[in-house]
Amino acid sequence: MAAQRNIVWATDCVRSVRRRKDIHRRKKPNFTRWKRAMNFESVSVKSETQQNLKKLLDVAQPNASLMLLMYGSPDPDAIASAMALREIIRIKRGFEKCIFVATEPFRRHQNRELARAMRLNIRLLTQVDAGTFNLIALLDAQPSFFGDTLMTIKPNIVFDHHPRQGDWAAEFVDIRPRYGALSTVLTEYLRCAGIRIPRSLHTALLYGIKTDTDNFDRDTAAEDIRAYTYHTRYANMRLIRRIELNQTPMSYLKYFDQAFHVMKHHRGRRVGFLGRVDSPDICVQVADFYLHLIGTYFVVVSAIVNDKLIIIFRGDGYRQDCGAVAKRVCNLIGKGGGHRSAARIEIPLDILKAELKGDLSQQRMDHFLNQCLKKGGMSKPDSSAVKTEEETT
Repeated sequence: MAAQRNIVWATDCVRSVRRRKDIHRRKKPNFTRWKRAMNFESVSVKSETQQNLKKLLDVAQPNASLMLLMYGSPDPDAIASAMALREIIRIKRGFEKCIFVATEPFRRHQNRELARAMRLNIRLLTQVDAGTFNLIALLDAQPSFFGDTLMTIKPNIVFDHHPRQGDWAAEFVDIRPRYGALSTVLTEYLRCAGIRIPRSLHTALLYGIKTDTDNFDRDTAAEDIRAYTYHTRYANMRLIRRIELNQTPMSYLKYFDQAFHVMKHHRGRRVGFLGRVDSPDICVQVADFYLHLIGTYFVVVSAIVNDKLIIIFRGDGYRQDCGAVAKRVCNLIGKGGGHRSAARIEIPLDILKAELKGDLSQQRMDHFLNQCLKKGGMSKPDSSAVKTEEETT
């Protein structure tokens, strides 16, 4: 029996050795193609960007006086993109002077903190003589967004990632609606130009991508992920963390409570009018907050800010296209647009009053918003089935 056990043991040893030899003889799997497909740590230089960079540098003549123009209250994506374009023109062409300009002052504390950290002085358009600048670049916007306020200003350069709107022209145009952030586009330009990016610019571009894609919860392309991953190796992440922690002012809390009492909801859709508020950012923050409620897929928050009605759309990007709804509404009244999960409309107050015959009461505004959504392609909810947040608690 002992001899038999020894024979079995020896046979198993021989088989084990043969198996190990077979494993070593086998060809190792080739992961090169997989690594290339999943390489999110590098930013690819596209032929489109190479061609556009040449056109851009042809438009940007040496020693120009450069105005970097942003529409509305400057957000991180617009600020970072403007910084990147300034760096490209400074190194490749040079300029006599350069200025950052916005049509509205800062509304969000984080955006003001970002500009302060980047040591930027962003001036209002009303404080600047645009005629003294021979090179005007419009970033994260299009001339059609301005309406009559930009009649005397003709941008030479237009960068944007929103769908093209209106009939306008410029010497250089690069619009990429597929991208989640304009900062991604300008990252490609920096890489294509072979420019060594300062840490501050890495930080701004990363934060621009992070905020405009809402941490990749909104419309995002693979290019956005690659650019974000690339910047994480060099950006000041502690600075971004510090900026993000300061988000909501104490004065905004009353509007969250007001929305709780006035917002109507029906089958996952929540719609509310907040009356007169100080900043459009109030509507943005309230809409973002209520979109996180369980069972909610679409939120519309509106308010009167100065001489305009601001309507903010937020959605899950799955069941409803916010940008498409906003675009259909804009064809009838107001102006605006956006992406699948986020959009915005602005309606001049005089037009709104004429439409509603001067009645801006809560009930009339709720009815107006429902009519807008119906015209935008969303079915009108049954009034008997609509409830306020307060009624469900």
